[in-house]
Amino acid sequence: MVREIAIFLYLRFFSILFLTLNLLPLKRKVVFVVSFAENNENIYKEMRQQDLACETVFLTNKRDFSRFAKYKEASVLVLDIRHFPQFLKSIYHLATAKVVFVDNYYGFLASARFKKGVKCIQLWHANGAIKKFGLKDQTTTNRSLQANKRFQKVYAKFDHVIVGSEAMGKIFQQAFGLEENRILRTGIPRTDVFFNEDEQKKAKNKLYETYPQLSSKKVILYAPTYRDEQTDTFEIRLNLERLKNELENDYILLLRLHPAIKNSLVLHGDLNGFVLDVSDYPNLNELLFITEILISDYSSIPFEFSILNKPMIFFPYDLTDYEKTRGLWENYQEMVPGPTVFSTSEIIRTIKTNEFEYERLMAFNHKWNEFSTGNSSTNIVSFTKGLLGIEIHENVNVQSDLSH
Repeated sequence: MVREIAIFLYLRFFSILFLTLNLLPLKRKVVFVVSFAENNENIYKEMRQQDLACETVFLTNKRDFSRFAKYKEASVLVLDIRHFPQFLKSIYHLATAKVVFVDNYYGFLASARFKKGVKCIQLWHANGAIKKFGLKDQTTTNRSLQANKRFQKVYAKFDHVIVGSEAMGKIFQQAFGLEENRILRTGIPRTDVFFNEDEQKKAKNKLYETYPQLSSKKVILYAPTYRDEQTDTFEIRLNLERLKNELENDYILLLRLHPAIKNSLVLHGDLNGFVLDVSDYPNLNELLFITEILISDYSSIPFEFSILNKPMIFFPYDLTDYEKTRGLWENYQEMVPGPTVFSTSEIIRTIKTNEFEYERLMAFNHKWNEFSTGNSSTNIVSFTKGLLGIEIHENVNVQSDLSH
């Protein structure tokens, strides 16, 4: 109840400010609202490559502020009411931009009455989906009627949703309650680097300079999904000592944990040389380039990793409970492109016997990365030019229901 009152007051305040600033004229301006950096950064780099003539603004959290502050041609602000001067400027930019990119659920969109001609484009932070979200997230049944109406208002603001596949497009239609003509089939910008060998080589070299011990071993990356109940009671379910005893001659294990729980992990000294916590490393994709085997559960990381055609192991130790509480889009074991295991022993056996499923991996990649072929950022920037009223000369590969 207290939470809903706080949200109501915040959105009412936001609405008043937005309506006031909305009286100002629109500008040829692109605003990125950022929770996950990679997609936004890739699009901006392509905007600079194409010399896109417009004002650009990044509205970020404190964590990503410095990442975007290096781009001197753009403005960067912290979208946080606790930083009120920047918050006020942020609302001004949202109210006067012709194109607004968002990459997550942002409650303020429920109170943002954009002018006619403004386009809000969802750059969702996952390339595919195993667990349900949006309107299909089973946990929303525990929220109030007012909250669920607010969710629907936010999703209705998405004029276009960027996808890398028809499969993800269908999921977005269900998750956000959208019609097919809002699905934009450009591919996912952050996957472009998976088709650029030079950039991958640079990324690998940077990692080996940062972590020299990685160059002499094969890398296993464990990247589990964040679970709400783990914030205060996180416990890693792998037997790290046993993994070390069985695999340390050939492998090193990287841990990539959610920021909310990584500080609760304590690694014992006897794991040094085998386990390395890389949760603070800023670029996940770069870690994937040096990874030989990925271990995950309900994360979206496998969708991108499959482009590299490298093996994966799926470790959903709480599958039965997770299916009941959160919900999955498909039957888990039929969906994932690798062996499903429930113990450290099974993980060790799978690695030692090379029991991976490469044919399923290729089919998985084809299904979920259908439109992500190395030109996604180019496609989106070309589409953005049209929204800004800038003449398009190049051949753009953008598919939507409007063009079928």
